[in-house]
Amino acid sequence: MSSLFPALTGTPADRPALRFGERSLTYAELAAAAGATAGAIRDARRVAVWATPTMETAVAVVAALLAGVAAVPLNPKSGEKELRHILSDSAPSLVLAPPGGELPAPLAGLPRLDVDVHATGLVPDDSGLDEATPALVVYTSGTTGPPKGAVIPRRAVTATLDALADAWRWTGDDVLVHGLPLFHVHGLVLGTLGPLRRGGSVRHLGRFGTDGVARELSSGATMLFGVPTMYHRIAEALPQEPELVKALAGARLLVSGSAALPVHDHERIAAATGRRVIERYGMTETLMNTSVRADGEPRAGTVGVPLPGVGLRLVAEDGTPITELDGETVGEIQVRGANLFTEYLNRPDATAAAFTADGWFRTGDMAVRDADGYVRIVGRKATDLIKSGGYKIGAGEIENALLEHPGVREAAVTGEPDADLGERIVAWVVPADPQSPPTLDELADHVAGRLAPHKRPRVVRHLDALPRNDMGKIMKRALTHD
Repeated sequence: MSSLFPALTGTPADRPALRFGERSLTYAELAAAAGATAGAIRDARRVAVWATPTMETAVAVVAALLAGVAAVPLNPKSGEKELRHILSDSAPSLVLAPPGGELPAPLAGLPRLDVDVHATGLVPDDSGLDEATPALVVYTSGTTGPPKGAVIPRRAVTATLDALADAWRWTGDDVLVHGLPLFHVHGLVLGTLGPLRRGGSVRHLGRFGTDGVARELSSGATMLFGVPTMYHRIAEALPQEPELVKALAGARLLVSGSAALPVHDHERIAAATGRRVIERYGMTETLMNTSVRADGEPRAGTVGVPLPGVGLRLVAEDGTPITELDGETVGEIQVRGANLFTEYLNRPDATAAAFTADGWFRTGDMAVRDADGYVRIVGRKATDLIKSGGYKIGAGEIENALLEHPGVREAAVTGEPDADLGERIVAWVVPADPQSPPTLDELADHVAGRLAPHKRPRVVRHLDALPRNDMGKIMKRALTHD
């Protein structure tokens, strides 16, 4: 297998690689810093990475991949319960973190290595590593129970990034700007490792803002990655920000992912800038599956066509493949290819359940296909996955957290449409004391402290009882906000 980052040694030394705010590293500086960190962790099996939106996170993950060590990105906003589960499940040898930053209690017993972005070391040759070697273990919210660790092999990273390079005509001349978190696939694999594999550069905003987008796209950046919440805020700001209009109009590629971008926002951006946002479709377990191509039709509401090397089919409820490309026949998306994860860590039962007997991964997403092969996702097979602000959130873990509150007797969680977030989290609660039900702020703080702030409910509705079927299962379809 070839190196994951041939550009580290094959790119002009003074070429910009990373920029986070006022801090930046050239390819020579990144190679030296990653080489030093790789040397310090080469004997580890797995390392946790305190994945703040900083230079140190990028250097740490590049170092781990060069050393052939699996990196486990940790969301810095995770609650202690979630962190303890991830650390217990993944058993990392140490945690890589920025110097001086305080880490929460669950990490107290783990050896810590501060990442020095100015250190110097030799770049290890990773070209001899097996393509099946784990690159990342990324924890994904299931619909029930604690998060599962998806083991992503090196071949999945290279297959996805090279397929996107083909689809998007992505080269070393591209400069990517984004403000995405670095603890999941979108910001870390696509938004950080992607430019570095191509020999291009990435400018991370630290915190997303339309002023930062305008500044970077007006000063050399060619591509913007975002989630629908970000593009919604861009669409809202365009009438008042002529510099933003001009900046977006000059971009080579605007890409949205992690959830569907509403057609209204597509049209507002296109009308103001003359540029159309393209969408792609992926999951933690599969990395990227489809995309609208740079040379294809950017059709609002679709996620394009399968990427090179990705097999995609729609199947009916009985598992029969759907052959009609009529834009109407709905089926579950199943995929296979080098882009897939290997397993859920320590969960052979969940891994087996995720695949068909002939090796197709069951995504749980429902879609239709047009006559030209374009895929349009129409919803989840289950009702328990909520896409809010670019995150995929499992209702089950929020329900479990709510049930730990003394004022909650029963709880169910659903999503409902939200113009900004895509979906907002709604908690349906049967209070322990109907005369004194817990407030929204109280429950939101309770959930945010246990899980993460983006998993907090935005709406609470109190009920006398939850609707259940004869088996006692909550009938979520009966929970409506009308």
